[in-house]
Amino acid sequence: MLAPIETQFARLIWAHAPLASGELVKLCERHLGWKKSTTYTVLRRLCDRGLFRNDGGTVTAVVSREEYENRQSTSFVAENYGGSLPRFLAAFSAGKKLSAEEVEALQALIDANRNDP
Repeated sequence: MLAPIETQFARLIWAHAPLASGELVKLCERHLGWKKSTTYTVLRRLCDRGLFRNDGGTVTAVVSREEYENRQSTSFVAENYGGSLPRFLAAFSAGKKLSAEEVEALQALIDANRNDP
């Protein structure tokens, strides 16, 4: 899991990749107030974790934002709800009524992912 500031950094990369590392330094200075050394330190850390690649001064995403968020969601449900999606949804919707649109969207998701023979 990324720290909040690493998440902001990763979102900058995902929004602009592929991009030159020098351009990333400028983006981080403008949006995060970072110096060049901080940008390269965090970039190296996230490259070591397999999220990004800095090859010849071009920064690219190895893992897409969608894939990362999917992994995080799966991990969250596994750690907090024993991997049970129904338990997660029950907790998430406790104390509030789902709108007709939400019910319809959930039913469509269930129907699309049903394992009926």
